[in-house]
Amino acid sequence: MSSELRSRIAAARTVVVKVGSSSLTDPRGGLSTGRIDSLVAVLAKRRLAGANVVLVSSGAIAAGMVPLRLPRRPRDLATQQAAASVGQGALLAAYTSAFADHQLTVGQVLLTADDVTRRGHYTNARRTLERLLALGVVPVINENDTVATHEIRFGDNDRLAALVAHLIDADALVLLSDVDALYDGPPSRPGALRIGAVLGPEDLAGVDIGTAGTSVGTGGMVTKVEAAAIATSAGVPTVLTSTGNAGAALAGHDIGTVFAPTSERPSARALWLRHATTPAGRLVLDAGAVTAVTTRGTSLLPAGIRAVEGHFSAGDAVDLVDETGHAVARGLVNYDSRELPELLGHTTRELAATLGPTYEREVVHRDHLVLLSHGLSGTPTGDRAGR
Repeated sequence: MSSELRSRIAAARTVVVKVGSSSLTDPRGGLSTGRIDSLVAVLAKRRLAGANVVLVSSGAIAAGMVPLRLPRRPRDLATQQAAASVGQGALLAAYTSAFADHQLTVGQVLLTADDVTRRGHYTNARRTLERLLALGVVPVINENDTVATHEIRFGDNDRLAALVAHLIDADALVLLSDVDALYDGPPSRPGALRIGAVLGPEDLAGVDIGTAGTSVGTGGMVTKVEAAAIATSAGVPTVLTSTGNAGAALAGHDIGTVFAPTSERPSARALWLRHATTPAGRLVLDAGAVTAVTTRGTSLLPAGIRAVEGHFSAGDAVDLVDETGHAVARGLVNYDSRELPELLGHTTRELAATLGPTYEREVVHRDHLVLLSHGLSGTPTGDRAGR
């Protein structure tokens, strides 16, 4: 199975490659031209062999640290945005120059979480990327740090890369970092063993993934395993390895850790609802409603809701939880949080009779709902409730 997955990556016609800040910078935090040139040489070789290559690159904030004389990555949002503003141009200039040495053109694409959580933005982003690839351009994608707020940020580019892989129907995702593979414990620990393949959640049972990022980056192994879960739940095989092993990983060699797809590709709408939305609140369901939503694939009605938590507006994503607090589904709600409490426990027919016909509607329609199970690293996965 592992060799088959690696063969699929080697044969991928469209591949998304994500690289982190620590793999692009020198010890002072500034961009390393040598590291960028080495990575671009690998990607250019794959592109010139006929494959589509999309690069999701961190590094804008790191690139801005040296000219702004920042001794460490800033923690406050305003300074992060200022550093990104200064560094994004330098990062793109470095890629433009490096790819030009191979007669390839790059195109910058800056995304925020809105671009994959709002349906219209999602469709437009997909169309733009498809056109760039058709024109032979190598898209260089980064989160738009200069305008993103805490509420609408991806938080790391690993998750962004996984969502982009689904967005463009990629055949493979390659996650590059400064660690050569996933291990069963801290790599520095004597006796730590490389995990060559993850075929399902059971392969990560008892594995100490850790949480630490680097001084110039935001991600860590946790975010990469979560990104792999997003991609594999969309049917995209994923390999995790170090930036120095990028060429070997793309060639299908037995390095790093390969993650097997856990399901067929879901609809784009289901994937962005499951992985790219942040719930604004929670609806606590009684046992009957949980069964109706998760087993019978029905819409959620007011009669089955026990409590409303959080503040949200109609159209926001909310989690549907059982009475123990376990999230079983996520959906787009049809009511504001201030409206719902007085509707709980009533049938839609009763509500229509007392409040008017506009209240004879579902709280969450089955077509705007996805079930949540827990895959790799606890990341929500699952299928849409109802067909």
